Amino acid sequence: MSLRESITQIGNKLSSKEEQLDKVLVQSRQIIRACSNAIKAMHSHEIPQAKEYLKQAEVELDKILTYSNNYPTHLNHILQEYTEARVVLAVIESKKIPGHDELKIPELPYLLGLLDAIGELKREMYECLRHGDKKEAEVYFALMEEIYNELLTLRFSNAILPEFRHKQDSARHQIEQARGELI
Repeated sequence: MSLRESITQIGNKLSSKEEQLDKVLVQSRQIIRACSNAIKAMHSHEIPQAKEYLKQAEVELDKILTYSNNYPTHLNHILQEYTEARVVLAVIESKKIPGHDELKIPELPYLLGLLDAIGELKREMYECLRHGDKKEAEVYFALMEEIYNELLTLRFSNAILPEFRHKQDSARHQIEQARGELI
């Protein structure tokens, strides 16, 4: 194979990969938007609408998961957002935190999504306090603490769990703020 043929072959492969990435980027924005809208609907107590947004996210997720080997880092962020929304919905509906196997989410985006969910649960707790329902607020706070305390057992380097420690520190701060408001 000549140099020109070799370079042409590489260029064709890279063009194909670029087309895939373009699809992933468009669909990822749709997924993130749907998850964000689902969480907003949950906070507004519009659970059927939240579930509809999550169904939209799932349809788009199915389309791009075929590219997971080519863009694992990018898909981790999307799966993290999806995890966050699914965890918040499960907690609002059943006061139960689903496991990663139940959600069919890989470990890293599941863990990061859990940490992000703490902030959304804090919002739910604040809403309960605002409406005078301290008992319900305490339930949300207990779930926030449960997530945080269970994740404290994980002690790995940033190479194994990227972003984890930073998000863990942020979650600790949110819990301390919430504790102050609850008391």
